[in-house]
Amino acid sequence: MDVMESGVKQLIRLTTASGKQLRCSRDHAILTPDGWRKAGELAVGDSVMSGGTAVRPSEALVPPSLRRGIGVWTSMQRKRLIDELDLCYLCSRTFPREALELDHVVPVSLDLGRALDEENLAPACEPCRAEKGATEQGLAERGGKVALAKADLVVSVVDDGEEMTYDLAVEGPWHNFLADGIVVHNSYNEESGRYRELQPVFYVPGGERRLVQQGRPGKYEFVEGTPEQHKVVTEAMEASYRQSYEQYQAMLAAGVAREVARAVLPVGLFSSMYATCNARSLMHFLSLRTKDERATVPSFPQREIEMVAEKMEAEWAKLMPLTHAAFNAHGRVAP
Repeated sequence: MDVMESGVKQLIRLTTASGKQLRCSRDHAILTPDGWRKAGELAVGDSVMSGGTAVRPSEALVPPSLRRGIGVWTSMQRKRLIDELDLCYLCSRTFPREALELDHVVPVSLDLGRALDEENLAPACEPCRAEKGATEQGLAERGGKVALAKADLVVSVVDDGEEMTYDLAVEGPWHNFLADGIVVHNSYNEESGRYRELQPVFYVPGGERRLVQQGRPGKYEFVEGTPEQHKVVTEAMEASYRQSYEQYQAMLAAGVAREVARAVLPVGLFSSMYATCNARSLMHFLSLRTKDERATVPSFPQREIEMVAEKMEAEWAKLMPLTHAAFNAHGRVAP
């Protein structure tokens, strides 16, 4: 995790109906029932999401139609994930494939997000599956708690002085946390040259990148470049990158602010970032930023953004295979 100064800012203090308080800058992101909003946009009568617990759900709370879809998908993986002779992961005995079924190690009722996760599937014999299912249902009926976010009414918003504030950059997929029980963002979604010294990691097209553009606007096609063209591109980019980064370092050494010095850096500098979206938004992005013969509406993205989109689509296909298949079957158009 990185911690970076983001300057002295005016702070406010939010108080909720449950008694939770949050002291933060006006531009800090807070989760609300309508999505992320800046703290300074909130007023008395609005709601924020705060951490809470609820009774652990039983399997009955998973809609029957969804459970059937999960069952169909799971059965489709059976031949691929169960060997002809395999072990029951619960009793460690060997059985022929016909006597085994795939079981969700973490039950669907406890984590619906892992329902289509292959790594959450393991072979189990029928007696063990029946015993495990009975135990899980018994636990559900006895209760237990699960963590969730609940809407909490804002009852007070007051100014609370000025202080130095900080942004956090947290690795991994978790980009929110609880501050006195209120769900807030870690503030930092793209590597910013205002807050940290940028590293000399630059983009140079590989041999697979088609370099030559042909055709008219809107109908461009790209064809392979010659070895000489690739050599010119590589040498020119590397020379430019070295010079610009040396000048950047010279300004930093002279005490020039990072946000000023970064102006000499080229667009070829790599930057790290994260973004969140739902499946519909991702489908819309993919329809614009990938070129695919199945697409109802053709798209002509720049190759670099298409490479990013292809990696995003590959991960999404693993997480939501049924939705991904429907997307392709219906012309790769977002619903």
